[in-house]
Amino acid sequence: MGNKPTIAISHLGCEKNRIDSEHMLGLLAKAGYPVDNDEELADYVIVNTCSFIQAAREESVRTLVELAEANKKIIISGCMAQHFQDELLTELPEAVAIVGTGDYQKIVEIVERVETGERVKEVSADPTFIADENLPRYRTTTEGVAYLRVAEGCDYRCAFCIIPHLRGDQRSRSIESIVAEARQLASQGVQELILISQITTNYGLDLYGEPKLAELLRALAEVDIPWIRVHYAYPTGLTPKVIEAIRESPNVLPYLDLPLQHSHPDILRGMNRPWQGRVNDGIIERIKQAIPNAVLRTTFIVGFPGETEEHFSHLLEFVKRHEFDHVGVFTFSAEEGTAAFGLPNPVPQAIMDERRERLMLTQQPISERKNQAYIGQTVDVLIEQENPETGELIGRSARFSPEVDGLVYVTGEAILGAIVQVRITAADTYDLYGEIV
Repeated sequence: MGNKPTIAISHLGCEKNRIDSEHMLGLLAKAGYPVDNDEELADYVIVNTCSFIQAAREESVRTLVELAEANKKIIISGCMAQHFQDELLTELPEAVAIVGTGDYQKIVEIVERVETGERVKEVSADPTFIADENLPRYRTTTEGVAYLRVAEGCDYRCAFCIIPHLRGDQRSRSIESIVAEARQLASQGVQELILISQITTNYGLDLYGEPKLAELLRALAEVDIPWIRVHYAYPTGLTPKVIEAIRESPNVLPYLDLPLQHSHPDILRGMNRPWQGRVNDGIIERIKQAIPNAVLRTTFIVGFPGETEEHFSHLLEFVKRHEFDHVGVFTFSAEEGTAAFGLPNPVPQAIMDERRERLMLTQQPISERKNQAYIGQTVDVLIEQENPETGELIGRSARFSPEVDGLVYVTGEAILGAIVQVRITAADTYDLYGEIV
């Protein structure tokens, strides 16, 4: 046996993809491969790609081309590998392997085969794999935070979304498996656990015959981790049982990430989400009454085919009325292989961009007002980074999820990865500023 080649991972895409990267790193390290985060020094670079919308694919392709030009041996994994396996093999002679979204667990064997000179294509047409707590994993997030995947895939068929085609139907892990992994992470000092899947409110449906998010949250409430955050909660799945579990579990944060996409029933029907149109207003009021301190984040798509100025005004009014804490806005991207591809009455890109801008400008004063309400208060902050130049610390309060929401800039002394009390002294549209108490 000669020396094993060095492997780096270039990670693109969402936090579900990040967990796949972390498992590949863990498996390779366990098999004795030197893992390096410097792509320059690595013999192989695994590019874990995203294929969700055009912009994400362009970023993935740019990364692949740059590495190819640097004469790197490339292993392409993730959603774009699943989506365009044959095209990628044809277009990129530097690609030594293509790995599907349900096949990353075979990474060690794939590298061994590549080392013998084989060009490997390992792509299950219908992905069914989901990793459990026994698959090695090497975390790439800051010390205090870990993502925990509770399910993979999705059974919904929203008209704009290619994900079910790329990651298969929903498959959930058992409550026992998730709790076991949560305990492992707690023992590593994790302070914040973020539960993710394509649609977390449907967790357990495939395994238990009914959604079991409430039971899962109650089981995780027994684990010694201060913050548990739920991502991708469809409002219809926030049943009284789930709301009660959030309220009664002290470590489950009252932070709700509701991917609403739109407010107008016509557009929701076009998006193949008609079940949502009837419930938006009522359900948000119900959540606010049930959890008065709830932090609400949501995302919207503007420019879905057929969206008129009237439909868009409905959305603006909706955003003004409900005063969400955090709002993300995307312009519609027509994806081949989805029902919305080729729909009549497309909205020109310039109008989409202008609507996105108007929606963001409507939300900004709301976000700013919500932030300013915290001035003078003392809040818990998870410290994640230190600026070595200034000694300034950067972290997040429970109101802010990583990557997508704001930050808290902190003066004072603290250990990275610890939750400390911070008195908020200033605020702007997206961030808070304070000092350690």
